[in-house]
Amino acid sequence: MKEQNYTTKGQAEQAIRNLLHYIGEDPDREGLRGTPDRILRMFEEIFRGYDPKQAPKITTFQNGADGIVYDEMVFDKGDFYSLCEHHARTFFGEYYFAYIPNPKGRILGISKIGRVVDYCSAKLQIQERLVHDIVDMLTIALGEENPPLGMALVMKGRHMCKESRGARKKGIMVSSYLTGIFKTDSALRNEFLQMIEKS
Repeated sequence: MKEQNYTTKGQAEQAIRNLLHYIGEDPDREGLRGTPDRILRMFEEIFRGYDPKQAPKITTFQNGADGIVYDEMVFDKGDFYSLCEHHARTFFGEYYFAYIPNPKGRILGISKIGRVVDYCSAKLQIQERLVHDIVDMLTIALGEENPPLGMALVMKGRHMCKESRGARKKGIMVSSYLTGIFKTDSALRNEFLQMIEKS
């Protein structure tokens, strides 16, 4: 197997210096001397989604272990931030997630949903792929033996690659991914959409 060549930190810093030269800046002026290092440290944070070691530990609980079997909709809402893979510009907005636990399966720790959203968002992305990545990761965490009866995710995002360059038009992009009973049960799907409207 061919060994992968990785760029060293020094090479990456030089690339940023070259980019500053390219746009007409002086990387040696007072305000920019530490910028290449700061950018690399920022990259380590905002692109942590490429590092499997930083993947969130997704806590799950056996459904019914506390005497209550839950098979109704669980709904969660929060914010997300990512960078588009086409122009490396921020896109951000709100996510709306729901799932129906399997009565014989497991239940997600509610705080883990947001952590998975953050982790999957922390790489160069497109919103259409992002909804799939999040749902797939949460589905895997609940196990194959008794998987959730269905999952639904809607993301509404503002894209700076559209608003601050190119078209320069403000707008919201909506992407969704539905699995299981959310695809087949229109009443349940409508209930989920109504919860989005009310939240």
